Amino acid sequence: MGVVAGVDSSTQSCKVELRNLDDGTLLGRGSAPHPPAFGPCSEQWPNDWWDAFEVAFGRAVTAAGITAGDVVAMSFAAQCHGLVALADDDSVIRPAKLWNDTTSAPQLNRLRGQIGERPWIDAVGSLPTAAFTLSKLAWLAEQEPAAFARLARICLPHDWLTRQMTGAHITDRSDASGTGYYSSAQDRYLVEYLRMIDPDKAWANTLPKVLGPDEIAGTATTAVARRLGVRPDLIVGAGGGDQHAAALGLAVEPGDVVFSIGTSGVVYTVSSAPVFDPDGIVDGVADMAGGYLPLVSTLNAARVTDWTQQILGVDHSEMAQMALSAEPGRTPVLAAFFDGERKPNRPDATGLLGGLTAATTREDLARAAFEGVLFGLLRGQRSMNSAGVVTDGRVLITGGGSRSPAYRQILADLTGRAVTVADPTDADEATARGAAIQAAAIATGGPVTDIRRAWAPSTQAMAEPRPHTELTREWLYDRYLRTAEWDGLDDVARTAPSPTTATALR
Repeated sequence: MGVVAGVDSSTQSCKVELRNLDDGTLLGRGSAPHPPAFGPCSEQWPNDWWDAFEVAFGRAVTAAGITAGDVVAMSFAAQCHGLVALADDDSVIRPAKLWNDTTSAPQLNRLRGQIGERPWIDAVGSLPTAAFTLSKLAWLAEQEPAAFARLARICLPHDWLTRQMTGAHITDRSDASGTGYYSSAQDRYLVEYLRMIDPDKAWANTLPKVLGPDEIAGTATTAVARRLGVRPDLIVGAGGGDQHAAALGLAVEPGDVVFSIGTSGVVYTVSSAPVFDPDGIVDGVADMAGGYLPLVSTLNAARVTDWTQQILGVDHSEMAQMALSAEPGRTPVLAAFFDGERKPNRPDATGLLGGLTAATTREDLARAAFEGVLFGLLRGQRSMNSAGVVTDGRVLITGGGSRSPAYRQILADLTGRAVTVADPTDADEATARGAAIQAAAIATGGPVTDIRRAWAPSTQAMAEPRPHTELTREWLYDRYLRTAEWDGLDDVARTAPSPTTATALR
């Protein structure tokens, strides 16, 4: 029996799935945590990712009752955008700056002025924010010039993991299209943008080769790969970004719309043609199947409801029950920009809870937290529709938040459509599943689209819109927009005043 491995190296943890190459049956899973990282300065050492992968892989092998040598192919999916800076000897120069690190916002704004917003959208399909890799490179050049001078190779998180396994310096279309300096429509790097950071650096030598979804990155020939006990002829795929792999794992079809609620919130679909949103809200990135994955990503998702749960002193189940018992239309409104925001691009914004009255209850506050997350994503879906993207198919919910009956039911209420989940016994970890699909494609030599179709998980409708929620749906959304668009959200100080200022204030 051939076995393939799919890896999901996210912000919070590493998860590994092992599947039967013949039919995609799940054989075993394993996971291990990553060190916590929070914005605005969010960083992790890449070696911690590898350590977690080794543990997760070992646990998956044990759970499957196989040996590491039974695995014939593997693919890595990981958090997007993060900058792993390597020196000439392949050592990691500094901690990786992650997608939710917004400290490069000043550098991003200068690049926007140099490139121009509309030309940048037309070139890469997105209007980059501080999440994108280009701004992090500009930050490194300006803030840590000695480290920047040592920069010999640029990796994204999944690139670095693949390099650890194979020694190859490669990436894929999906992750490359989120750097801000790669055009998936033109299939080329925009080195001219990198030269705006440093006109003299040999940028072409620092960039990984971009592979297609069915291409092999290499084999498990490195010393750290041998430490896993895998066979040296194990082949490794090009990998991809985490949401891109999740779209593979869920077998998303054009018209479907997916709401992913984890550390970040993401709403996305798939498209056969590139998408260019003139408003710059939709990221028209590539997918892992040769097409495109228009998406909108927010910084603030499950952490918002986790925070509210802690404030209210309840567990997940109680929090959901409280939210579902609240009356729609009488709850406060939450602009949930706790850690700044990515879409819309407001890195300095803070959260705002409005509409409080003497009659506001704890149940109302619970519902406001769920609505605050979901309205940010629904705003993204409407931006996708305005850019010509059709989302009239299935409504799927995934990520850790999908386990909450409150997220599922309130999403159904706010969309007016049934909300579907994939079979949690088989597709709960959609990203790792998607990576395993790519691994199966390179192992069999067949198109990844064929494996995606053959391994499509079963789905089940878990929530229907409740009666009469259509009466308040648009009113609630309009109220959210008025709150979320208040300019004062960017003016609230994130740090306490200095002692001198505090004395003056008194």
